[in-house]
Amino acid sequence: MTNHATRATTPSLQAVVPGVWGLRNVFANLYYVREGTAPNGLWVLIDAGLPGSADRLRRTAEALFGHGNKPAAILLTHGHFDHVGALKTLAEEWDVPVYAHTLELPYITGRSSYPPPDPTVGGGAMAAMSFLYPKKPLDLGSRALALPADGTVPFLPGWRWIHTPGHTAGHVSFFRDADRTLIAGDAFTTVRAESGWYTFTQEQEVHGPPAYFTPDWQQARQSVRLLAALEPRVAATGHGIPMHGETLQQGLRDMAQHFDEQVIPARGRYVNEPALANETGVVSVPPPAASRLPWWVVGAGMAGAVAFLVFNRRQKKQRRTYGRYTGPRSDRAHIL
Repeated sequence: MTNHATRATTPSLQAVVPGVWGLRNVFANLYYVREGTAPNGLWVLIDAGLPGSADRLRRTAEALFGHGNKPAAILLTHGHFDHVGALKTLAEEWDVPVYAHTLELPYITGRSSYPPPDPTVGGGAMAAMSFLYPKKPLDLGSRALALPADGTVPFLPGWRWIHTPGHTAGHVSFFRDADRTLIAGDAFTTVRAESGWYTFTQEQEVHGPPAYFTPDWQQARQSVRLLAALEPRVAATGHGIPMHGETLQQGLRDMAQHFDEQVIPARGRYVNEPALANETGVVSVPPPAASRLPWWVVGAGMAGAVAFLVFNRRQKKQRRTYGRYTGPRSDRAHIL
């Protein structure tokens, strides 16, 4: 029997495969990806964490790549709040471009808000408190650029981007064919992201996209099938601990085959009618679903929100207490 990884057994910063490091930012993941093997080679940041996380992301970059070695660019799987929280701050500080799919640009150039979340799906505390999550767009102005139409990834030869809509209209995943490494964003996850308990413990399982923020289930199904067909050896997702090997591949195959029964909610705002979007942003959304949330789920959601606020404040207090990383580069070798 395979022992699944959990928060208790994995560090928040870990080497996923050569050249890729993942950072768990409370409950969302982001990735540092270096081109080639040279210690001072070009690198990019994929996604940008939760609001208030800029200092931690910056310090992690310095620990990995050295002080003053800024990324060549920031790449986005998509623009939900938990993936762009530090984006504007870091893009301006580092003075770097931000690349996203053309259908995702409206949400990072101030033109459109995302479709409203559906707190009635998923049955957990993270879903129940989704109505509190930010939906409004960032405005990066001219820093926001479209990913190359030919599928290449800026500054990362050997990688390609794949359009994997459903969770958002412009969601993309990144794939390195040489070792079949997949950075999947929220096209699927490796944790039950709707549940406050599983989000806290990070117990591994191949799971669908976070249901409360997925406005097109038909596209989400096709995206999962597309990624399963790649047979990735490693999958690093936006939520959950990276998974490897046959456990990952079998889980993906099963989910792709039984997506309707395992993943699509029985009912919900977007189950029978998706939100529609184009290059200008959201065009239309279906009416809200009737709420079927029991009082204890709503209460759990509010309690979860308070718990995460307390957790974030403690982290900030610890950072103020211990300060910035100041050790020599040789002390960083263990995470390279």
